[in-house]
Amino acid sequence: MLRLALIVLLLAADLAAAELRVRIEPRWGERALPVPSAEIATPSGQLVRVTRLAALLSDFQLLRPDGSVVRLEGQYGFIDAASGRLEVALSNVPAGDYRGLQVRVGVPETVNHADPGIWPPGHALNPTTNGLHWSWSGGYVFLALEGYWRNADAADAAGFSYHLAKEPQLMTVRFLSEFTVAAATRIDLALNVAPLFRDRRIAASDGTDSTHSADHDALANALARSTERAFFWLEAAAETASRAHGAAGEVGAHLADATVRAGTPFAFTVPAGFPQPALPADNPLTEEGVELGRRLFFDRRLSRNGEQSCASCHDPRAAFSDRVALSRGSEGDLGRRNAMPLFNLAWHPAYAWDGTKRTIREQALAAMTNPIEMNARMADVVAELGDDPRVREDFAAAFGSAEVSGERLGKALEQFLLTLVSNRSKFDATLAGRAKFTPQEQRGFELFVTEYDPARGRTGADCFHCHGGVLFSDFAAKNNGLDLVAADAGAQNATGRADDRGRFKTPSLRNVELTAPYMHDGRFQTLEEVVAHYDHGVQRAANLDPNLAKHPKAGLALNADDQAALVAFLKTLTDREYARPPRPRADEFAARD
Repeated sequence: MLRLALIVLLLAADLAAAELRVRIEPRWGERALPVPSAEIATPSGQLVRVTRLAALLSDFQLLRPDGSVVRLEGQYGFIDAASGRLEVALSNVPAGDYRGLQVRVGVPETVNHADPGIWPPGHALNPTTNGLHWSWSGGYVFLALEGYWRNADAADAAGFSYHLAKEPQLMTVRFLSEFTVAAATRIDLALNVAPLFRDRRIAASDGTDSTHSADHDALANALARSTERAFFWLEAAAETASRAHGAAGEVGAHLADATVRAGTPFAFTVPAGFPQPALPADNPLTEEGVELGRRLFFDRRLSRNGEQSCASCHDPRAAFSDRVALSRGSEGDLGRRNAMPLFNLAWHPAYAWDGTKRTIREQALAAMTNPIEMNARMADVVAELGDDPRVREDFAAAFGSAEVSGERLGKALEQFLLTLVSNRSKFDATLAGRAKFTPQEQRGFELFVTEYDPARGRTGADCFHCHGGVLFSDFAAKNNGLDLVAADAGAQNATGRADDRGRFKTPSLRNVELTAPYMHDGRFQTLEEVVAHYDHGVQRAANLDPNLAKHPKAGLALNADDQAALVAFLKTLTDREYARPPRPRADEFAARD
């Protein structure tokens, strides 16, 4: 009996599940590699700066001492050095002794070509989480390595962009090292970037400054094989109790925020092909909350003098943008930046041109109280709205009580704005087989999704790097070459990093035909001017995005027909139905029976 009991205990221990965290530390040789990095000398004598290092991980396998393998099916990881996301949490790992680990950089073919909309918010394979999905251009990027390079005797740097993708570049990394999983355990690995620059010099003339993993691309294959040899085992150790306790506390807080307080749940529909958005857990959408937010959006009482509503600078007929470079506030003051259009906000990771606002409600309330915008005193707005019995009735329906507060006002506006979804353009209809591009539009589409890589015979417009996928933006902050020296701090306001000066959020190109003028300061009046800028007007700022910095100083040299074709394609992104929404009266609260 004792022997049987021992066998049962051993089997139970073997079957016990634990969490395994795999942390990957970027390195350059023996040194830690912060991203973005300072200039580093390569073995060939060139100087490089790394600004992006991101990868997808899959097919985790643990090797037992007896040679059997534990496959952690259906678990994926995403790492991004620039944002500090360097850990992958693996669940339900059988406790026991192991002598090896295998992982793939990239995803298997069946996953690579499946609908990315199936992955929940925050999942490693959700395109809005990883920014590594080319969508209709073809699957995921397995590993992205970007930055700047220059020869030691050159003053100016150019860009490099290495995107490893497609099945031939699926990388397998193996480690032989003994470790034990008894409870929460962490494995530390190193990814040494230096070998990827060993035995090669970067030059634009021969195409070694970029690869996008086209078929039979020797550089992509060589980089993939170098990456497989660039990982090193550091150590495996049990997690501390404080770490495990902290993780549990975070989950508990999230669940507490998700409590539904009042109202009828709003049926938010994710369009086909769109990623699953991360809707706010502490502000669940309700029919009543959305309707309250809609009315407030058009209510002039949200400004100090009662002369301006949100819609004054976000006209529904212009995809909720303004038609001037800089909008005027309620007191006539000129704004600092162009009013951004409002649609598909549920998929944005941050708000405002500089990304300083983490939620829609924060952005909405900031506009209300900004002295050069609506210039409202929140206490006055709350008091005036609170004196209106119809408003109190609507707040009660939305939030469970009649209290009017700044927090609730922001949440109501957020609920309404989250429901503004645009996905009914000619492009969408063509993608679904219900429409067809004209020859000019088709040419523009081809230019849009083709990289500029003359060494490999490709002379596209390279638009898709920043504006790819069904959302037509990666929403990242980038310097797009408007000025050599930026007058506006841009994303530096959000990060505090000097290198982010002059970087601004990448806007979506959906409805771009309706949202002129363009750029954060509204400097371009037409799409033709925008295309001309990217063709031959880009200024070589020190932090110009690498995907632009790899282009020749003279530009892309697109001919007039190709520039016109690009404009024609951009106009296929217009959602005519979205541009004709009902426009409530500003006094709608008072007008109801």
